[in-house]
Amino acid sequence: QVQLVESGGGLVQPGGSLRLSCAASGSIFSRNVMGWYRQAPGKQRDLVASITSGDTTNYADSVKGRFTISRDNAKNTVYLQMNSLKPEDTAAYYCYLEVNWSHRMYWGQGTQVAVSS
Repeated sequence: QVQLVESGGGLVQPGGSLRLSCAASGSIFSRNVMGWYRQAPGKQRDLVASITSGDTTNYADSVKGRFTISRDNAKNTVYLQMNSLKPEDTAAYYCYLEVNWSHRMYWGQGTQVAVSS
């Protein structure tokens, strides 16, 4: 089993920044993809960004140039640096880990991000 614990959400004004962290523990296979989805009220859960264990990244078009995903494999932790935040970034952000060979996905409990003046 894999456990994911997120931190770093909160309330921020438009144009501000937040950094989300997600620490994985348990039976972690070294080849995996970690990343973040988000879900706003009444909307589907969408991929925000992902990063492979080889540091290949992928971003949703809506966050390109504003968000940066990174990972520390020694700590089994993934980070999401969010800059120039907009009200439309308001959502619950969920960390995930996908095991390469099985495609099994594990999820964090979610952390709330609110962008408002």
